[in-house]
Amino acid sequence: MWRGGADVAKFHEMLKLTAFATSHQPRSYVNSLVRLHHPFSEAERLEAALKAGWNVFQFPSERLCGGDLLSDSGTTTLTTEQFSALVLGDESYGSNWGYFKLLEAMESAFGIDFNEWEFYLFHQGRAAEHALFTQLTGENLIIPSNSFFDTTRANAEANRIDARDLVSEELKSDPRYPFKGNMDLKKLERLLEEHHRQIPLVFSTITNNTAGGQPVSLANIRDTRRLCDKHGIPFFLDACRFAENAWFIREREEGYKNKSVAAIAKEEFSLCDGFTISFKKDGLANMGGALAIRKDSRLVKRYPDIFEKLRDHQILVEGHPTYGGLSGRDIMTITIGLETVIKENYLRGRIGQVEEFGNYLRQAGIPVVEPFGGHAVYIDTDKFFDGTKIKKGDFGGISLTALLLLKGVRLCELGAFAFGTYNPETKKETFPPHNFVRAAVPRNKYEIQDLFYVADCIKGLYDRRDSMPKAIPVYGKEKTLRHFKARFELI
Repeated sequence: MWRGGADVAKFHEMLKLTAFATSHQPRSYVNSLVRLHHPFSEAERLEAALKAGWNVFQFPSERLCGGDLLSDSGTTTLTTEQFSALVLGDESYGSNWGYFKLLEAMESAFGIDFNEWEFYLFHQGRAAEHALFTQLTGENLIIPSNSFFDTTRANAEANRIDARDLVSEELKSDPRYPFKGNMDLKKLERLLEEHHRQIPLVFSTITNNTAGGQPVSLANIRDTRRLCDKHGIPFFLDACRFAENAWFIREREEGYKNKSVAAIAKEEFSLCDGFTISFKKDGLANMGGALAIRKDSRLVKRYPDIFEKLRDHQILVEGHPTYGGLSGRDIMTITIGLETVIKENYLRGRIGQVEEFGNYLRQAGIPVVEPFGGHAVYIDTDKFFDGTKIKKGDFGGISLTALLLLKGVRLCELGAFAFGTYNPETKKETFPPHNFVRAAVPRNKYEIQDLFYVADCIKGLYDRRDSMPKAIPVYGKEKTLRHFKARFELI
């Protein structure tokens, strides 16, 4: 625990590390309000960071003034159209009016007919994933994916499912490959041939958050579906960022330049047997998630009572199926969000802002994953600390995100610590194949000036990377989902 002055004295070098000027200052309306009402100094942020054990998830958001890029999930600023719809929210317990408007919006955005699909509404995406995985019974089950995100993996593993990442080799081998989020089809085919009886479904995440936020091509989605059909396996999408993925298909994939984003999005969903989605991303909402399954899916043939069991699960943990853990207000914001997210003017501005932010970082010499994805810019932590004393086991990504807190900036380490594991018996760390720090850009929230300030702060630490401390886990390194729980010392 933080003890006061003695600890501040101990970490005065941390303040020196962040005592640099920036070319830009935050200017968004939200940040202006924070600075007006909470004018915290770097010393006060240091006090808060020490109390939080340097864990970004436990750092109080009111002390952030520069940019909260911890996540793009549920951090969207609602549009005026969404606020207008919000007041129309029907808070009836059963069969509220908004639920049926949401079904219409989903049919329009996804190109599906709910006469042919079963639909389950949840308060967020991970609840939908949990509901699905709890119904997949059997011995030694394996679910292959182009990459599992942290909580998706945890949900699978909590149900004794082996979550296998089969991300494309191009993520590391080809710096400019346009679809680094693709499934590795050779590995998938080999796995399906050897273990198809143990595989209840194949999962593809669009865009691929774990793999640097990279998109997945329609050709890859189609070929994944073809392999699944060959082996009689259902194919599911994690569709959290379906619209951003559709934009990249139009911009980067041959044959789609003249197609609308809306048409491409519908083609994505036409190729799957089911999907989970968090409406906190491309639903442009602050809460909500769903699970949808085709009534004729092979999954139903393997688990004939899955629909009834899912409905029971939904009622037990979320409430009546027509509100699914959400208020009527939440449902209405999702309804308008799904109409907005496939509009090309919106996507051009959204993805263009992320690209401009990424280019600014790249021009400053920061090693970033390229080409840029749609929701975040990823810093390559290993390259960031290349040539310094910081090694992978020193968790430099944690040090970077910790020190940025003193500048009022919050990013998220998604690499050696977040996706690594510690074995208390052997006292050894196992590291993931990729080591990133993610700067996730909330939708409709920040001006480019705010993102340039974040980039200036990252640059300030990059210039001082030889002096940056190691991050030593002092609590929680052996726990599951440890990045949410751990505490650190900077040595």
